[in-house]
Amino acid sequence: MFENKAANIPASAGAASSLPLGEVLASAETPHCDIDFIEIDKFLTLRRMIVRAPDSKGTVLFLHGFPETLTVWKHIASTLARDYDVHAYDWPGYGQSSRPILQRFSYAPQAYAAVLKAYIERAGIDRSNLVIYATDIAALPVLLLDLDEPAIARRIIVGDFAPFDRPQYMWESLQNLKAEPTASPTRAYMNKTSDEILQNVHRRGLSPVEQFDLPTDVQRDMAHSWSLDDMTSADAFAYYYANFTRDQNVLEANLDRLKTPVKLIWGEKDVYIKKEMGMEFAARIGEKIDILPGIGHFPHLQNPEHTVEKIRASFR
Repeated sequence: MFENKAANIPASAGAASSLPLGEVLASAETPHCDIDFIEIDKFLTLRRMIVRAPDSKGTVLFLHGFPETLTVWKHIASTLARDYDVHAYDWPGYGQSSRPILQRFSYAPQAYAAVLKAYIERAGIDRSNLVIYATDIAALPVLLLDLDEPAIARRIIVGDFAPFDRPQYMWESLQNLKAEPTASPTRAYMNKTSDEILQNVHRRGLSPVEQFDLPTDVQRDMAHSWSLDDMTSADAFAYYYANFTRDQNVLEANLDRLKTPVKLIWGEKDVYIKKEMGMEFAARIGEKIDILPGIGHFPHLQNPEHTVEKIRASFR
């Protein structure tokens, strides 16, 4: 996600396969969006977004990846809120959520799973009519939680993540974050090149015609929220990866304990986590995988209409 060679990748006017994210609701009335904070424990407070439906048929919980914040879901949430209550929050270490010191919070996938459980409980969400959509770093925590909480949702949608320890399917810089001696230099380089990451992370692997720009509010929030309380999102990302292999192995050893139906969505052109990773995971759990042609690591940003469609299908 962070190599010098990507600095010269040009931006384009938008993705050829879909409308720009900001135009998803171009002709519809925008529902009211509440952004506030919710306390998880004495060390953790999460910034969250709730968009409520006039007559809700269920709840959608969106969980972002690196280097995103809850703003990436804003326009999709507005579309879905015609029929469903929509929740999203910033993970610890991202957006405007708390960034406790490492001695108080590990930022490991299992720690994020505990945050997810606490959020669902404190927000009073009905699990029986909940669909969770989790991408990138958010996907493993959801699945880990499902091992111990098999009724956590009616359906889980995941994609473009690394459920197993398979270096051959991962971007080299991501592999380097997993252990020393390469982890610390990689983390330092990410912090040094944060501007480049935020500008180009969503474009890599895509042809010029497939590349797209992020909405201004999303780009601004990610940049503004990169560093907070003496911790950057790259720091939190590195802490997550320090525990990644352990928690991947926990999931792989307990696949038979997954009880919630899982839907897989993957970008065909994902260069960070190759589609072969998703194909193996789908085969191991006996589920189909929806591989999207011409789409990279961020399907919800490049083709938000598809995300809306899959969410709606999950409630049928």
